Amino acid sequence: MSRAVPEWIGKTDDTPVPPRVQRRVYDAHGGVCYLADRKIMPGEEWDTDHKIALCNGGENRESNLAPVLRVKHREKTARDVAEKAKVERIRQKHLGIYKSAHPMRSRPFPKRSEIQP
Repeated sequence: MSRAVPEWIGKTDDTPVPPRVQRRVYDAHGGVCYLADRKIMPGEEWDTDHKIALCNGGENRESNLAPVLRVKHREKTARDVAEKAKVERIRQKHLGIYKSAHPMRSRPFPKRSEIQP
């Protein structure tokens, strides 16, 4: 059976997911949070999340969306941002443009008055 409605694709990464698409994503997953692997109960706050984060190369399209409980969504977003930051730091080190936040400091030279004759 072919799809009756064409897949939604956001024009930009910032395009919000319309409510009609949120309902389709919820129904397609049977109302189950894909991170907690449990049914989203009435009244619980939930979001549509990008399975592959946009900052990690995911696309803003319906096939990359899944329903997720808001608490779990925030935890995943924090992990995604940390992963992206780590990848960027490693890339900068390989390119030789990374500046350490804590440069190594040498032991200070002794003062003249401290040097024993």
